[in-house]
Amino acid sequence: MISVNNVTLRFGKKTLFENVNLKFTNGNCYGLIGANGAGKTTFLKLLSGELETSSGEITIGKDERLAVLEQDHYKYDNYSVIDVVLMGNKRLYDIKIEKEELYNHTEFSDADGIRLGELEAEFAEMNGWGAESEAGELLSSLGIPVSEHYNLLSEIEDSHKVKVLLAKVLFQNPDILLLDEPTNNLDLAAIEWLEEFLINYENTVIVVSHDRYFLNKVCTHIVDIDYNKMTLFMGNYDFWYESSQLLIKQIKEQNKKKEEKIKELESFIARFSANASKSKQATSRKKILDKIKLDELVPSTRRYPWIDFKPEKPSGREILTIKDLVYEENGNRILNKINITVNKGDKIAFVGRNNIAKTALFNIIMHLIKFNKGEVLFGKTIKPSYFPIDNTEYFNNDKDIMEWLQSEVNIPDPQELRNFLGRMLFSNEDVFKKVNVLSGGEKARVILSKMMLENPNFIILDEPTNHLDLESITSLNKGLQNFEGEILLASHDHELISTVANRIIEIKEDGTIIDKLSDYDSYLEWRRTFY
Repeated sequence: MISVNNVTLRFGKKTLFENVNLKFTNGNCYGLIGANGAGKTTFLKLLSGELETSSGEITIGKDERLAVLEQDHYKYDNYSVIDVVLMGNKRLYDIKIEKEELYNHTEFSDADGIRLGELEAEFAEMNGWGAESEAGELLSSLGIPVSEHYNLLSEIEDSHKVKVLLAKVLFQNPDILLLDEPTNNLDLAAIEWLEEFLINYENTVIVVSHDRYFLNKVCTHIVDIDYNKMTLFMGNYDFWYESSQLLIKQIKEQNKKKEEKIKELESFIARFSANASKSKQATSRKKILDKIKLDELVPSTRRYPWIDFKPEKPSGREILTIKDLVYEENGNRILNKINITVNKGDKIAFVGRNNIAKTALFNIIMHLIKFNKGEVLFGKTIKPSYFPIDNTEYFNNDKDIMEWLQSEVNIPDPQELRNFLGRMLFSNEDVFKKVNVLSGGEKARVILSKMMLENPNFIILDEPTNHLDLESITSLNKGLQNFEGEILLASHDHELISTVANRIIEIKEDGTIIDKLSDYDSYLEWRRTFY
């Protein structure tokens, strides 16, 4: 259990949150939500002891162990994958290393033998002989192949490093588990496994995530950071949303009734205050009026961008045809004789663990890389637009947002462009920020701005939610649902796929595909039944 008592945090004159009182208890999973900059990650750092409070205190139950999902994916590059996971249990790992050093001694003394006996006893008591097997099971459950378990961390792909760090923190089996964006870069199968793990986890979990489906699935409570305060809601993310909207509606309705009462009293006082026979009543009404206070509706820190893709012209009958496509990279076949016909109205989600293949396919379709064999043909009426997973090369320049967009899309009127950017949450001087210093979320909103201004009838999005906050993801979700053109989408956001896609294509590890005309939840049910 963690108790937060009268905690305030300030940075200079800025108050991030004030007089916070919360208890996080065993058996519950708490989702921490709030706008970008509200202080979610900062609060986790307070709980872990990485930061100190300005006032108040945070206490943890006696002898309880706290573990934090690390964000540095390169910290353990010189260690084997299995060793990184074992490091989750520090004492066990330290014993393992000391044992290995003693066994490697060329001259083995009596003292070495005594020490080794002590270590072996403690190692056995901690189930050390089964530890590697347990660590291996964790890694396999998260989709790390056995062939990589004894590789150096530097030798595996970045998306797998995230899984290794997650396995490390889960291997500790801590009393309190702090997770900051644990689903980032996880494939859907790994996310599903993590969901089930957390649902059955008996200790305390506090998680920050922008994945709405994940928050709905695992959370028993939501902690909302807004107005420099933290409010605890029982239930999952959807329940929080409905509750918060209901509270706002109730306050507005109460204020409306109060305003009507105020007008009625003011009218009576104005009519009869000068009338001697009614003056006492007018004075009495004045006292009642003075006591009526409207409930203050403080503007939320949450801001939703406006995302709406409007095609310049509708797409014709022929959209996109891919025939016998083969793509190889460094001698490995990534795409293996793929055939796909995109039909009118298709909104296709590409799923599976083969992320390299998905990105390669999208880059081939957009003529950014060459393929080995096959055909890729757009219909004559198709005007595509692309959201790449890696936008680094787009922003390797010294232009500001206005200049960059004007170079990409023809918008002759600067004021029109500024108005547009205001709806994408770039207001006032923000539009003159240099694109090479933008945050990941800001860059994503600039790319989405470019796409909307291009007025496409066919859009491709490769992991568009990676750097977006919940509010931006919600807006993107609505924009894609309302889009009247065709979509190719790769994402690990269950909610986004399940509410947008009407066709699912899984790219398998061997580069072939499974193509199902169905929504995502039906596809998952089919896959569980037949695989």
